[in-house]
Amino acid sequence: MNFNEGLLRVSPLIVNLCEVECSVLTMISRRRLFSVLVACCLAFLSWLNCTPAATALGGQLPPLNQPAPAFTLPTNTGKGLISLSDFKGTWVVLYFYPKDFTSGCTLEARRFQQDLPKYLARNAKILGVSADDVDSHAEFCDSEGLKFPLLADTDGSVSKAYGSWLGYLSMRHTFIIDPNGILRERFVGVRPAIHSAEVLARLDKLQASA
Repeated sequence: MNFNEGLLRVSPLIVNLCEVECSVLTMISRRRLFSVLVACCLAFLSWLNCTPAATALGGQLPPLNQPAPAFTLPTNTGKGLISLSDFKGTWVVLYFYPKDFTSGCTLEARRFQQDLPKYLARNAKILGVSADDVDSHAEFCDSEGLKFPLLADTDGSVSKAYGSWLGYLSMRHTFIIDPNGILRERFVGVRPAIHSAEVLARLDKLQASA
C-alpha cells in the first residue's frame, strides 16, 4: 500500500473524528453560551429595574404603609407551608429572586445567611421566594447551608401580587414588612453583594422610628 492509498483510507476516519470533536465543542459552547445569556439577561433586567417606583419592571408594586399582600406557599422546612400571618409580631424581610443555584442568587442568599444572627437580634425573619419547586429549594439550602425558609411560588401568584414577576421568573425585589403586617420598604435595584447590608441599615431606621 503506497502513501496515497493509505491517506485515502485514513482520511474518512480523520473526518469522522473531527466531526465528533466539533459536535462536542458545539455542545459545550452552547451550554456556556446559555449560561452567559442567562447571566446577562438577569443583569440587564436588574439594570432596567434600578429606580424604585410604584411600577417596576415586574408589575405594580404594592403600596407602602398599607397591609402587605397575604400569602401561603409551600416551603422546604417545618410543616411544609408558610403564611405571612405566621409572623405576626415579627419583622419580615421577604425577598424574591430568579433562580436557585445561579451566581447572583447564590451570592445574595449567602449574604443573608451570613447576616442571619443580626436579623434575629432585630426580631426579623428572612423569607426567600422564587418559582423553583420545594425539592430545588431543599437542595439549594443543603448546598449553601441556608437556615431560613425558601418558598416555592411555582405559578408566580405571590410574585405577581408583589409586582415581582416577569414571564416565568421572580424579579430580584425585597420587601420589609413590620410586625403588624404593614409594608414599610421596597427594594427593586438590588445588588446581591451588598444587599443584605442595605436591608439591615434600612431595618434599623424603620425600627428606630417605629
